[in-house]
Amino acid sequence: MADDEALRALMLALSYVLMKRRRDVTSANAQRRHEVQRRVARRQYFHQRHKRMIMMLIAQTSRPVAELPARPTRVWSNIESTDWWERVVMREFQPSDWLEKFRMTKETFFLLCGKLKPRLTRQDTRLRPALPLEKRVAVALWRLASNVEYRTISSLFGVGRSTVCKCVRDVCHAIVLMLRPLYLRSPSEQELEDAARLFATRWGFPRCVGAVGSLHVPIIAPSSDTQHYWNSRGWLSVVTQGAVNALGQFWDVCAGFPGSTEHSEILQNSTLWARGCERGFLPPLDFMGRPLGHLMLGDAGFPLKRWLMKSHPESLELTPGQRAFNRRLERARAVVDLAFLRLRARWQCLLKRNDCRMDVVPTMIEACCVLHNVCELHGDAFDARWEEAVRSEESPQPADEVSPASDDPDAQEVRELFCEYFLQQENQQRTLDC
Repeated sequence: MADDEALRALMLALSYVLMKRRRDVTSANAQRRHEVQRRVARRQYFHQRHKRMIMMLIAQTSRPVAELPARPTRVWSNIESTDWWERVVMREFQPSDWLEKFRMTKETFFLLCGKLKPRLTRQDTRLRPALPLEKRVAVALWRLASNVEYRTISSLFGVGRSTVCKCVRDVCHAIVLMLRPLYLRSPSEQELEDAARLFATRWGFPRCVGAVGSLHVPIIAPSSDTQHYWNSRGWLSVVTQGAVNALGQFWDVCAGFPGSTEHSEILQNSTLWARGCERGFLPPLDFMGRPLGHLMLGDAGFPLKRWLMKSHPESLELTPGQRAFNRRLERARAVVDLAFLRLRARWQCLLKRNDCRMDVVPTMIEACCVLHNVCELHGDAFDARWEEAVRSEESPQPADEVSPASDDPDAQEVRELFCEYFLQQENQQRTLDC
């Protein structure tokens, strides 16, 4: 009897479990069917909505021109305020405001816009009017001059942050493509002769056609190969090599090398090296009774070559002629340091940490060098107050130095020839003073 009661209780429990399992399965199936129906209905709703929008756009484009509204409707863009650009900048900015904010005069600004027009002109669409060419250039110049955040420029000019980023990239590419062949190019033979005369008369160094130097531009940590961008001073940078004439205008620029790259390695990978080693700059002329080609001036980070002079290492054992040579060379080579100083003071995106992508940074640096030449050639004023930010920078420029073993022995003779020449010049000057 007890066994029958236990068996009956077990059968009841099993029945209850089976019935509960069936109810759960039925409920789950019902929920799945409901979810599928809901998704199908939602998809049909968006499909019908998309279809209606397409029909509306087709209807608008098929209307006669006379029936189009005077102001095109922006379907998906946010309407930003442009009052500051249209009213304040274009109508109320004084010459000093243009120079302070855009680092150039209003005349140079519109000259720049005219030269970039073939590359930057955009057509209006039905969805939104194109951003005016002048406004796109102004957005880019504001960023290059101040290095402020995209969101700040976005609020100021009444455009989206992505638009600011695109303007900077497009304008920099256009400057390098359109203006570098005009304002930053290898000089002709006549221009090299003019540069040699100016170096001799202004800086007291004959047979010189230019000075070469290097600049480290601070950056944020790149996404890959970060270890290659740490320079000898312990901060992340990319290196730019620049060659300038006697007026401090760039005529050769190599940008974008990782901060750990030696300056001599950059030089050997540049067109400047190929030109100096293969054919020189100008035909040799008589100098101190010997034929001597024209040359350039560099610092301790470059090897000594027949076409590239650098000073003797400072020591107590230097002869009077070697000291005279060092004084003249450092005086003349200061023109490239001054050019880099004015470049960073005018375009402070090269002074502060650049947060652009690594594929944009070299183009931005080259664009700034081109704009530097544009402003210098057109005589735009340089405000000495801009230099304060450069002189007070927290990250001093790294100093590079190559081993004397990389120096050319033949170049030592050329350097000693200059030592003798400058010592004679100083002795003659002392005689005249007496």
